[in-house]
Amino acid sequence: MKFINLILKNIFRNKSRTFLALLGISIGIAAIVGLGLVSDGLTASTEKTLTAGAADFTLTSASSTGGSGGQGGPDSAMMSQNSSSGGTINQTRVEDVLKITGVEDAVGALQSSFTINGSQMPVNAIGIDGSKLSLADAVITNGSTYSTGNEVIIGTTASKTMNKTVGDTLSISNQTFKIVGIYETGNFMEDGGVFMSLSSLQNITNSTGTVSSIMVKANNTQDSDNLINKIEAAYPDLSNTKSMASMGRMNNGLETISTGAWAISLLAVLISGVIVLIIMIKSVVERTREIGVLKSVGWTNKRVMTMILGESVIITVMASIVGLIIGVGAVELLSISNLIPNIQLAFSAELFLKAIGVALLLGILGGLYPAYRASKLSPTEALRYE
Repeated sequence: MKFINLILKNIFRNKSRTFLALLGISIGIAAIVGLGLVSDGLTASTEKTLTAGAADFTLTSASSTGGSGGQGGPDSAMMSQNSSSGGTINQTRVEDVLKITGVEDAVGALQSSFTINGSQMPVNAIGIDGSKLSLADAVITNGSTYSTGNEVIIGTTASKTMNKTVGDTLSISNQTFKIVGIYETGNFMEDGGVFMSLSSLQNITNSTGTVSSIMVKANNTQDSDNLINKIEAAYPDLSNTKSMASMGRMNNGLETISTGAWAISLLAVLISGVIVLIIMIKSVVERTREIGVLKSVGWTNKRVMTMILGESVIITVMASIVGLIIGVGAVELLSISNLIPNIQLAFSAELFLKAIGVALLLGILGGLYPAYRASKLSPTEALRYE
């Protein structure tokens, strides 16, 4: 008990030195907490924005089946059914998936490829509920979505390739459809295709009651992997196909944000560590004669080292509390002042534990060398020190 009291007494004996140490470390901790809150909030907000509406994953049949043939029409824009894509799923599975806890929305889609007469260019046609196009990440750039069975929308690439726009007609398997909108997904293949109602494509391909895939939106995007496992366990005939390209781009962007914030925090931590090291070395130098006296009355090297390390760790713990308060307060102030709009601060136990862990590491590393140096002082030489 007396040993702990001695450590506390040493800390507050030189208040200016202790204040500088507290200030240096608390700035580093405040940087970790503040930037962590903002970057985690930015990551969550960006992920929410990027995945708003779009499906988190797509379910397809665990087994694969072949497609069916068709025939084309006479004009240049007429397309003939070429083949169905992938295996088929009973359409009732869509309702089954919707009932699973954690599923926010789901829609069945039928996909088939067609060839434009004369050019032999394959065009993808996707049948899907027109009110759930957002799950396919399709954005209408001109016109509107289809509302009847004889209406379609075409992609921006298909519009240019076929020289078609809103108001024109398109013949698919001897059926005429009116183009009511042009969409864009950012995917070259999908933008070269056509969206129509599910029932229309099912009629054309003689696939009534079946779909090629089920697009699923999770209540919590970050928990989509667990949701996939739950669905696949309940319905082994379904398997997941994530859009790895888009997920990869999004993850890379989010990782860049987190890495940048962590790099800035690390710089602040390094500066704080140097401050701790300098202040503790200065403390040992100033107390050389005192340490010499302690060793001359029987203090062991281990006891001297423990005292210096203890002072460093206690200063760091106090600084971490101050740093947490400063970091949270500063970011809350920025948020209230609307200087960081559209970013919802992300408080997490992991962030605070990381900040405290870094602070303790700083205290130990910053005090280790000064403690070792103090423990190696010779009592005779220390007492001669001026």
